[in-house]
Amino acid sequence: MKNFDLNGKVVLITGASGGIGQAVTNRLYERGANLVLTDISAEGLNRTFAELNKERVILAPLDVTNMAGTKEVVLQAVNHFGRLDMVMANAGVGAKVPSTLLTIDVDEFTKVINVDLFGVWNTVKASLPHIIDAKGHVLITASVYAFINGVANAPYAMSKAAVEQMGRALRTELGGTGATAGVLYPGWVDTNIAKVAFGEHDVATKLVQHAMPGPFGRRVKPDEIALAVIAGVERRAPRIIAPKYWAPISWFRGVVNIFSDAMLEKDAKFQMLIRELERKQ
Repeated sequence: MKNFDLNGKVVLITGASGGIGQAVTNRLYERGANLVLTDISAEGLNRTFAELNKERVILAPLDVTNMAGTKEVVLQAVNHFGRLDMVMANAGVGAKVPSTLLTIDVDEFTKVINVDLFGVWNTVKASLPHIIDAKGHVLITASVYAFINGVANAPYAMSKAAVEQMGRALRTELGGTGATAGVLYPGWVDTNIAKVAFGEHDVATKLVQHAMPGPFGRRVKPDEIALAVIAGVERRAPRIIAPKYWAPISWFRGVVNIFSDAMLEKDAKFQMLIRELERKQ
């Protein structure tokens, strides 16, 4: 399988104007890629990427839950640059308030699923014929929540587990076409989504501190993820796990999950914090 040289490639990124999306955009731009950058806010896109060369960059506001709008942006990219070599389905949201399945607001649950699952589906579906024509690459942003317990964060974890399966299936289905797919599994990253578990919500912060000691409860900068993305995409990697210390948890998830789930279920302090979280809803 040939490596994926990013210089001159046309890359569409959803959720581009913040966090991982912005960091990956900057690294791709350095590599000489032509970029189609989308996010929900036109103002955010214009503010974040005002200094990029507009001959190499299209800024396109997009609600990824809208399939028709997603198809329009893909068509715009192909009409402007002549092809589409890569798509990074990266747009995502978390619940505004950490909640259990008993207490979560129904509309909030639905919004997270719509953006984090169906938004990824819309992005991949609209882009895929062009990616196959270009023998290109699809990268889906999942999370370590695809393989760790999603307690107090169930809709996010559910979506990330689902898009992991989408990426795995797609990789296999593309075998022999020359196109490839991969899944990105970031750990905790210093982004708006993670703030709720790192000081913004006291109970959520205590839950993370108690359940994830050591490096597993540490945030990394978005650029650390971006560097892993570039290295992984250039070799068309099927999975990119960053930071790397999360990789063994994925490799041995069948065993790890049995014991970690049982421990959390029986951990008196953890269960006390869950009840406190529910009382605050």
